[in-house]
Amino acid sequence: MRTFFAVLFLFFFLLLALPVLAVDWVIRKVKPKFAGYCQLRIVQWGFRCISLLSGIRLTVIGEEHVPKDQAVLYIGNHRSIFDVVITYARCPGLTGYISKDGVDRVPVLGIIMRRLYCLLLDREDPKQGLKVILQAIDYVKQGISICVFPEGTRNKDSEHPESLLPFKEGTFKIAQKSGCPIIPMALIGTEEIFENHFPWIRRTDVTLMYGKPILAADLDKDTQKKLGSYCQGVIQQMLTDRLTGNAS
Repeated sequence: MRTFFAVLFLFFFLLLALPVLAVDWVIRKVKPKFAGYCQLRIVQWGFRCISLLSGIRLTVIGEEHVPKDQAVLYIGNHRSIFDVVITYARCPGLTGYISKDGVDRVPVLGIIMRRLYCLLLDREDPKQGLKVILQAIDYVKQGISICVFPEGTRNKDSEHPESLLPFKEGTFKIAQKSGCPIIPMALIGTEEIFENHFPWIRRTDVTLMYGKPILAADLDKDTQKKLGSYCQGVIQQMLTDRLTGNAS
């Protein structure tokens, strides 16, 4: 029943979004940031409803580490399509996600994503990937946060919930070139919502942890050259500490 109600809600949410998008288009001509915030809150409300209908029982740790007055680069481990639903619902300010191309082909969803500063990455085209990184840097300089899952794809190793795929180093140019803080996120249990029980959604306990901000400029030069590996180690430690009961 959870699956049915979640899918039904998503269908009607996208359907009702059409007139909202029309109004948003008009407002955006005069007050683009105001329109962005309006759409942010609407989508966040929709994601919270999906989480509720899906039976997600969320524990959030370390949210005080997230700045409310500046743009940041969120990075996190990736095991489920629900990672976006859970993390986006808690973003305090305008935030765009970097996602693989193809997602925008879903009717209405593609328009919403572009309006919310999301960037679509073609993994087979390095030049297009560079353009996405440059656009993300520009967004951050405008005060718009960016969220990336640097593994590049979902980790399907269900036997080792603490495992991570190698982080893509190019992602971290966004923080290095813009000077914004990096906010590490560790998600535990999200694959149990849907992926491990496909095609059914199951009631699940999920943990979202935010780590302390990381400033690339504060790290030594050798670490800056391998910033992705360093941040991977930070999230790895967060996951291990929580799963072994050593987290503070």
